[in-house]
Order: sequence, then C-alpha cells, then structure tokens
Amino acid sequence: MNENLQRWFESLLLRTPDEFWLVMGGVLALLMVASLIAAVLKRRKPGATVDNLVARINAWWAMVAVLGACFLLGPVATLVLFALASFLALREFVTLTPTRRGDHLVLCLCFYVAIPLQYFLIGIDWYGLFVMCIPVYGFLLLPAVSALAGDTEDFLARNTKIQWGLMLTVYCISYAPALLLLDIPGYENSNLLLLLYLLLVVQLSDVLQYVFGKLFGKHKLAPSVSPSKTVEGLVGGGLSAAGVGAALWWITPFTPLQSGLMSLLIVICGFLGGLALSAVKRSLGAKDWGQMIEGHGGMLDRLDSVTFAAPIFFHVVRYAFA
Repeated sequence: MNENLQRWFESLLLRTPDEFWLVMGGVLALLMVASLIAAVLKRRKPGATVDNLVARINAWWAMVAVLGACFLLGPVATLVLFALASFLALREFVTLTPTRRGDHLVLCLCFYVAIPLQYFLIGIDWYGLFVMCIPVYGFLLLPAVSALAGDTEDFLARNTKIQWGLMLTVYCISYAPALLLLDIPGYENSNLLLLLYLLLVVQLSDVLQYVFGKLFGKHKLAPSVSPSKTVEGLVGGGLSAAGVGAALWWITPFTPLQSGLMSLLIVICGFLGGLALSAVKRSLGAKDWGQMIEGHGGMLDRLDSVTFAAPIFFHVVRYAFA
C-alpha cells in the first residue's frame, strides 16, 4: 500500500510542470505576508474592516488549497471542481431570481442534466458540441419544456432569467477548465498553467482594483451599480494586474508583450463581468449572491469576473495560438 502511494506521488510530481510549483510558492508567500499584515492590523486597529480583511484572507487560504489540490490531481478533478462551482453559482442565481411551480422541471434539467452534460462534453474534448449545447439546444429545449407546464404568467421573464443564469454560471464558467483541452504547439502538457494564469490575473485584478479604490479612489465609476468601483481603482488595479500578467509570460505560450495584452483583455472582460452582475444584484435588491465564502459573499461573487473573462480568453487563445 505504501509503495503504491509512493509511486502515485512520484508520478504526480513528474507530470506537474516545475513552473506550477514556482507560481504556487509565490501565491503562498503573498498569502503569508497578507496574513502577517492582517494580524498586526488586528492587534493595533481592531474593528469590523480589519475583521473582514482577516476573513477574506482566511477564505483565500482555503480556496488556494482546494484549487491547488485539484490541479495536482489532474483534469478530471479540476472539471469536477468547476462543475461543483457552477452548481453552487446557479443555485445562488436561482435563489435570488423568483421562480414558479411551472419552472421546477426546467430547473431540474438545468441542475441535473445541463451541468453534468456540459462538463462531460468538455471532458471528452467534444468541442463542436460543448460550445453549442447550452446556447443552442438548451436555448430551444428549456422554454419548450416550460411551456408544457402550462404556466404562462411572466413566461418570457421567467425563462429569460433561467437561461441567462444557465449561460453565466455553467456555460461561461465551463470555459475556464476547457483551457486544459487546447492543443497549443510547443506547450504540450502545460495547459494547467494557462488555467492558473487566467485565474491569477482575474483574481489579482479584483483584489488590486479594490485596494487602489480604497487608497486612491475619488471618482465613482458607476455609483448606482457598484459604489465601491472607482476610476482610480480600475486604472491602477487593472494596469497593475496586467503588469503581473505580463511578468508571468514564462508560464504561458505568449511573448511578454502578448502576455501583457492578454492580461489586459482578461482585466477588461473581468471588470465588465463584475459590473454586469453587480447590476443584476442591485436590480434584485441584494448586496451579495450568497454567504458561502466568509468575507467574499457567495460563489458567484467570487466568479463573476470569470464569467466574462473565461470564454473570451479561451477563444482568443484557441484562434491565435492553437
């Protein structure tokens, strides 16, 4: 038993790119510094703001641990993780958007057919179908099933909400692990790093925009939609995240210039995704999508930027480099 475990562990180390360990080491070092700063602040200036910061950092430790473990276990574990994330995000979306009895069968199809099918198609690398399954077949099937229930009250609004939720939380998010399937010349067995690159730039952009906004923010960008978003936060945090992305060119198939431009694209798409979903939350009278992740809100609060960034990044990489 011990020998089998040792062989498995050795094969795990062999198939994991060296760059992965370097990047994860950097991420863990940043979290250690952040935890130290938070501990000092909690001792010197205790309060709700510092408590929220500590909660956010602790949540980041947990999220990095889960992501790192799934990345190490391979594509199947990573697909399962994102499928679970899609399930939780869709549940949050549906919880905030009122539904009726006639929507129950449609929702069952979304949760228990669409999600497993979408990630299964990605797992078997059926590109032609996974890019069409939800936006074409799901788009046509779900309202037809809903019509069979015979409930016509607010029919268009109800089905629009469900389909928009399915597109965002399942279809768009699924493009992140789909990066593992791309066949990029000279980049064989390294697609894990491309997924890591996307997530790092997206999440760094969110964090840095928040930090720059708190430190230098004076001009509100869209106060009625997201009061915390500022011009200074977007410019300072976005450019800083793009700079970090450019510096990470060595884990990608891009040149430094290409990496900087791709990072900027990710930052812009992520910002638009966060802004659009903030508008949805405001229209529903909610501050967060949920309370699943302490200090962060719900799963969709953490993945709102990914919903816009992942599909755009996937297609640009596929058509330009694969």
